[in-house]
Amino acid sequence: MMPKKFFLTGLLTLQTLTVLVMTPKLPAQDKSVAPAPDAANLQPADASSNAPRNFDEVADKALLAMKKRAEELDIKGVALVAYAQGDTVKSWTSKMVVVGNLTSGQGPNQKGNNLLGIAYSKAAEMADTLKDSGSKVRPAMTGEFGWQGGLVIKGKTGILIVAFSGGPSEDDLKVSHAGMDVMANNL
Repeated sequence: MMPKKFFLTGLLTLQTLTVLVMTPKLPAQDKSVAPAPDAANLQPADASSNAPRNFDEVADKALLAMKKRAEELDIKGVALVAYAQGDTVKSWTSKMVVVGNLTSGQGPNQKGNNLLGIAYSKAAEMADTLKDSGSKVRPAMTGEFGWQGGLVIKGKTGILIVAFSGGPSEDDLKVSHAGMDVMANNL
């Protein structure tokens, strides 16, 4: 009769061996999947950044101005600024800051709002239309809300996008104007 210890070890070894033998050989990557467009040209952000050298400094000042304006208006939400080099948006560099709350309106019977998602939705709409968010130059696409609160302009070397989400549209615009003033004067 076999000791229990040997039997359990042998059984586990047999199970492990069976799994290894029966497991199909899988390639590390599915070769049938096409690479993403321009994937070969992607570089780490700091290696090939399209943003001006002073973007971080200007973005921080713009976000601080937006935070201050939101606090004056007693609203909480998310502020973002972005820069895209050239005349169309193919890539951008952005920064954001939470001014009090990242989300709002959650409750037992309320889904709530992801204010960061809404701010980036405004920015995404502007990246496509090159018009302020909520301009209604075309119907809102899936992923967009068509809400006001974001501003876009052509800067010295690229496109400047600023958005805030958290208050009524009129207040979001006031906050965005504070950020755009800084961005437009420096980029």
